[in-house]
Amino acid sequence: MLRTDRLDAYYGLFQALFGFTFEVRPGETVALIGSNGAGKSTLLRSIVGSVRTRTDGVLLDGRPVGGEPERKQLDRGIALVPEGRRLFPSLTVRENLQLAMRNGRKGPWTVERLMKEFPVMEAFQHRPATALSGGQQQLVALSRALVCNPDYLLCDEISLGLSPVAVNEVYELLGRARRDGLAVVLVEQNVKRALSESDRFYCIQKGRMALEGSSEHADHAQVAQAYFGI
Repeated sequence: MLRTDRLDAYYGLFQALFGFTFEVRPGETVALIGSNGAGKSTLLRSIVGSVRTRTDGVLLDGRPVGGEPERKQLDRGIALVPEGRRLFPSLTVRENLQLAMRNGRKGPWTVERLMKEFPVMEAFQHRPATALSGGQQQLVALSRALVCNPDYLLCDEISLGLSPVAVNEVYELLGRARRDGLAVVLVEQNVKRALSESDRFYCIQKGRMALEGSSEHADHAQVAQAYFGI
């Protein structure tokens, strides 16, 4: 199980998270919802080590792993799909994936499997990654994380700025990974989509927990109040 325990996070003197506790179990999908600047991305970045935290603020199977570099967290099975994709512009799609696979763990997800299951990926595999459409780039960014074969995948705004068709393609790939038993933490701007794609949710407001519960049985009036802080 991946868990944060009373996690505080800072950018310099600015505190972005205040004693935030949450957890995601193996094979579970958890959604993080909240307005812009609420602290959702900060939480993900704190888990993977991009934002410094105390060691016991992040726990993996009960072991403290907070404050470790992103590379170490990846070795432990925690991978991040960052907002903005951050692909290597000088590399082709295949080269982006091969580089990630070499740095990841052994497992069921390989470059060849992705090409086989998603023919659209195979069609543009030799093109520069940044020459693709936004939706295609997001597929590559998600695939790059999958070929690292993580146990926990943290997805930061994977549908942001994409067309409805592209959003469905991205979630189709994510759905296949989830059916393989991957645990997912999902930051998603579309609250309806976030709830439909997850088992449980946490609503963050100004760096603090505002609401948590079952996604299937969420009270939408309560969610709206927590989301907007009213």
